[in-house]
Amino acid sequence: MIMTLSSDEQKQYNRHLILKEIGESGQLKLKQAKVLVIGAGGLGCPVLQYLTAAGVGTIGIIDHDVVDQSNLQRQILYTMEDIGCSKAGTAAKRLSKLNPFVHFNTYAKKLSIGNALSLCGEYDIIVDGSDNFATRYLVNDAAVLTNKPLVYGAIFKFEGQVSVFNYLGSATYRCLYPTPPKPEDSPNCSEIGVLGVLPGIIGSLQANEVLKMITGLGTVMTNKLLLFDALSMQQQVLNFEKDTTIRITDLKQDYEGFCGIVPVQHITYGELEKNRAHYNVLDVREDAEREVHHIGGQHIPLGDLPQRYQDINTALPVVVYCKTGKRSGVAISYLKDRLKDAVFYNLQNGLPL
Repeated sequence: MIMTLSSDEQKQYNRHLILKEIGESGQLKLKQAKVLVIGAGGLGCPVLQYLTAAGVGTIGIIDHDVVDQSNLQRQILYTMEDIGCSKAGTAAKRLSKLNPFVHFNTYAKKLSIGNALSLCGEYDIIVDGSDNFATRYLVNDAAVLTNKPLVYGAIFKFEGQVSVFNYLGSATYRCLYPTPPKPEDSPNCSEIGVLGVLPGIIGSLQANEVLKMITGLGTVMTNKLLLFDALSMQQQVLNFEKDTTIRITDLKQDYEGFCGIVPVQHITYGELEKNRAHYNVLDVREDAEREVHHIGGQHIPLGDLPQRYQDINTALPVVVYCKTGKRSGVAISYLKDRLKDAVFYNLQNGLPL
């Protein structure tokens, strides 16, 4: 069956069609393409918006998280009405209004060793919009094993990075970053903040790489890393080589362990309150967060732990908490290496409202 563009699609994509470099043949390539976007957060939102607007025929969205009010500063697909709703489902619903000619597959679950290969295998290109190193290594390995190109983006406060891995035999994420940083040295947006427009810029650049690959235009960012500074508007492109000694044969690696994330015990807020006298409590959020709301206990922000971890009262098991449970998990991984006789619990799902 020969694929064509309907009259409505021709109207929708008029500005592409009048570009001789794209035209109808290029637009049909976009219509036939299948792209999987990992994460519908800061990076995922602009990626999804521009791929949808461009007419990528099938877009997969995987994200196990729900919309939080703190997301709205940069995740511009969502509104106040979406708070508490699935990001994957909400994104697809809103994007369908932008372009009804695109088909969306949503996965409101976490990418894992058990599903990464099957999911990546269904798509032509993978876009990594994740915010943690364990997922980045997992996505990279799954892309390599399924022989799919991977468009990488990352943000940190005012700076961003973009590259393309595993495209036509090019270098992979492991060639650029063979070993991950320590958890305490790699905070995410919820820990250190991020300029709201930055993920929009980096996500747009990621979408650009996807469109170039699908249409065959331009030069794809393989074996190169783009560094962008939003404050100075300076950009650098660094070259790196493929490491032919790296062999990826399966997904059996403990990715969180590889990234220094130590398995921790969890405790619910209800369990903590029933036996509060049997625990010490540690808040690792920032000062401004604690001023708004807290449940008592010691307060040492995550970034201050290297200088102050010896101040922690470990006579009783320590329940560590933050807003969502992510920073407290990183804190426990760090503390377990230094306070080896102490017992730590992560407050499950973070601080209650």
